[in-house]
Amino acid sequence: MRKKYIVTLLVVTCYCFNVLAQGPIQLHQYPQRFFRYPLDLPPSTAGSFGELRGAHFHSGLDFKTNQTTGYPVHAAYDGYVSRLRIQFGGFGHAIYITHPNGYTTVYGHVKTFTPAMEKLIRDEQYKQQSFEVDIKLDPLQMMVCQGDVIAMSGNEGASAGPHLHFEIRDTQTEETINPQLFGLTIPDKIPPAITSVGIYHLDGSPFSEKTPRQFLAVTGSNGTYRLAKPQILNLTGQIGFGLSTTDMTSVSPNHNGIYSCELKIDGKTVYTFAVERFAFDQTHAINAYIDYPELMKTRRWVQKCFISPGSKISLYPQSVNRGVITFNDGEVHDVDYVVKDVAGNTSTLTLKVKSGRVEANAQVLKAAGNLFHYDKVNEFNSDKVKVQVKPGSLYDDLDFTYAVLPRRPGAFSATYAIHNRFTPIHDNYDLWIKPDSSIGKFADKAVIVSTEGAMAVGTLQDGYIKAQPHTFGDFFIKIDTIAPTIVPLNIKDGSNLASAKGIYFRIGDNLSGIKTYMGKIDGKWVLTEWDFKTKVLRYSFNTDIAPGKHIFELTVTDYKNNSKYFTATFTR
Repeated sequence: MRKKYIVTLLVVTCYCFNVLAQGPIQLHQYPQRFFRYPLDLPPSTAGSFGELRGAHFHSGLDFKTNQTTGYPVHAAYDGYVSRLRIQFGGFGHAIYITHPNGYTTVYGHVKTFTPAMEKLIRDEQYKQQSFEVDIKLDPLQMMVCQGDVIAMSGNEGASAGPHLHFEIRDTQTEETINPQLFGLTIPDKIPPAITSVGIYHLDGSPFSEKTPRQFLAVTGSNGTYRLAKPQILNLTGQIGFGLSTTDMTSVSPNHNGIYSCELKIDGKTVYTFAVERFAFDQTHAINAYIDYPELMKTRRWVQKCFISPGSKISLYPQSVNRGVITFNDGEVHDVDYVVKDVAGNTSTLTLKVKSGRVEANAQVLKAAGNLFHYDKVNEFNSDKVKVQVKPGSLYDDLDFTYAVLPRRPGAFSATYAIHNRFTPIHDNYDLWIKPDSSIGKFADKAVIVSTEGAMAVGTLQDGYIKAQPHTFGDFFIKIDTIAPTIVPLNIKDGSNLASAKGIYFRIGDNLSGIKTYMGKIDGKWVLTEWDFKTKVLRYSFNTDIAPGKHIFELTVTDYKNNSKYFTATFTR
């Protein structure tokens, strides 16, 4: 009787969803043949939309540029430049164009802009006396037409190599959308590859590093896969499934992400994942989508086919009981994985499961520590430590643990085990640690650091040092009284720089990190750029510097207000 009820529920739940699921699985329809490709190169990508990246889903397409820079970047359609952004990491140099059809396109990692954009950016940098600027433009300020050259491709910001990062966003919601759903397709006749499957014995307990799991190797090709060791799996109770999978296109050897995955039980879909669109405040929920503890332990990327109850992201268009399957009827069932790329190439794998029977008096294990709930405010207090985790920070309930560990050299507190590093945090949480009385006048220099190397700038509050770490782990208090370092690369007092293109430094900080840097020539602020990849700070000479003798000054300050000052005369 129970089995019939589950099948009925599946039919009702899936009906409306499947009506929209012709071709790629999607809940919205998008205009076709409206946008053009942003480059005049055969379309090939190094990164797909929604593929798995460290702590985020990839938000666009990374168009290849033949491993070089300087290709013209074209406006994908008519509109106006609504935003220009320069930043240390991220996209580096980026252009946002808002279009009249309700979408905004984004072009990241570009090298140079049009002269009009360059002037606007430079003027704002000098006005704010900051290299990093984020400029919002009025609709009539800078209009563009489809095909206009708006920039040259580059490798700026947190880019692993020359390419153009391209996005299409919903202008109103700012959700980023898979560009291939607009017809900007990449040649692809290769189905995804499945390398292994995962089985998780949940049994009513929150998912964690303690969840019993097993991984089974997979063999196959060209869309048809099977277990490397064929077998009927004996499973009982609440089970979650997972898989390891990647995709390739016909024009690139890069291993990218899949578009969708469906999990079916006896032919009925119980779980669907599809990278159609998502909001940026959701992207950290990749750590709920993957088996995060397994990634931390072995660096294995396993994509869970069940949904953590606290995961709020729009990449799950459908599920029944969050994709968790209860096997208790003693029957044999088919478990099917259906994995697709956005071009519709499909790979399948079927597992045979012999269901056991659950005893009526089976009980769920209770938490051994402090039970934290994903949808409530959670607090822990001791005489030296306070922890507060707000709703939305956890993806599942948590058996929170705490311990006092030995003091580390140079620390101003003991080391405190705040749960462990295997449980992800969506954003951050509040942590207070009481320092030793010996910290005295150095309390305003305190930072909270973890034994894994993570650092959170602390502030003194009611006798505690408070910080907002992004991870659980083992934490203690240190003080930061050491100023940043400045290493001049081509200047010293009295240098002749008549033939130099610029002045270069390598700057860094040992603990809290660099907060600001300021260069001056003859007492006037000048634009200096700190490169994300090389960590070299550069001032480029321009026509404002007349021939003769000048004084260059550089001040670098960290987040604990320790400053380093450098000055030298030079001749131009």
